Amino acid sequence: MRRRHTGSMLLLVMLCSLCLAASDAVADMVKLKGSGASFPFPLYGRWFKDYGKVNKQVQVDYQAKGSGAGIKDFVNKTVDFAASDAAMTDEEIASVDVGVQLLPMTAGEIVLAYNLPNGPKDLKLSREAYSKMFLGQITKWNDPVIAKANPGATLPDTAITVVRRADSSGTTFVFTQHLSAVSEAWKSGPGSGTTVNWPSTDKMVASPKNDGVAATIKQTPGAIGYIEYGFAKIAKLPMAWLENKAGKFVEPSLASGQAALASVTFPADFRAWLPDPDSDAAYPIVSYTWMLFYKKYSDPKMAEALRDVVKYCLTEGQKVSDEMGYIPLPSQVVEVVAKAANNIQ
Repeated sequence: MRRRHTGSMLLLVMLCSLCLAASDAVADMVKLKGSGASFPFPLYGRWFKDYGKVNKQVQVDYQAKGSGAGIKDFVNKTVDFAASDAAMTDEEIASVDVGVQLLPMTAGEIVLAYNLPNGPKDLKLSREAYSKMFLGQITKWNDPVIAKANPGATLPDTAITVVRRADSSGTTFVFTQHLSAVSEAWKSGPGSGTTVNWPSTDKMVASPKNDGVAATIKQTPGAIGYIEYGFAKIAKLPMAWLENKAGKFVEPSLASGQAALASVTFPADFRAWLPDPDSDAAYPIVSYTWMLFYKKYSDPKMAEALRDVVKYCLTEGQKVSDEMGYIPLPSQVVEVVAKAANNIQ
């Protein structure tokens, strides 16, 4: 009986030790909460999932609400980090008393995806064509301006439905910044911003986030809309070749995106855009996208975990960028961003 009793006691002690160890592990886990841009969400989701397999003591929860909502959460300190395709304005940065560190983490192309049954799969759109489509001045797919760039192609007499973002969006910021650079009518009209006063037309549809725009395009014959390349790739939507500043029609691809980024030099705050890149080989609508961090955190473990997440994203994370439809950061950019990540304390 004593042996049984002793054995039971040892088992109980072991179980209690295991429970305490598990409890300590849970207590030591760092949970990071972020929100913001939908543009990089497929890639960020992959990064955070893969990172969680490498470091089981850190859990990252990121919600793709849109850049505007992410910045609002960040300024209000309801998240530990955020993400934005529009970076942050001077005023937004000044409103954060603990300081802000912006870090470009990846880059991508904003494409014009379309749904045109019986239309060309390699549609070419001149700057005049796509700016007038979004201004509501070109309303049919067989318009002469579109036909001019697509000789021999069969273009149907189908009404154009323009799909835009319904929410405050960094993708909208980048796209409208480009339209303002290539069209004086757009610059003096809607202009650029995370939200703009879109032309009033009954053939314009608003959808939330990149995945919402992609879904609407896919469900709407005759539709065209602006989304990040990876979303068009996932949805298997055709993407137009766009005329760049050099007058060349360029297909969205890793090579044409890298050609655009080659001309970017980052200032100290890492805020840099290229609304209309010069290179002959450049795709015309390309942007970096940023993660937003505080410079001072009350919890040293959280700051350490965030630095470690950034390190993973800049190294292992960049290796999967291309397959996910994004442009890996150039090595010299990785180097300066990694150094700046030490400002997260």
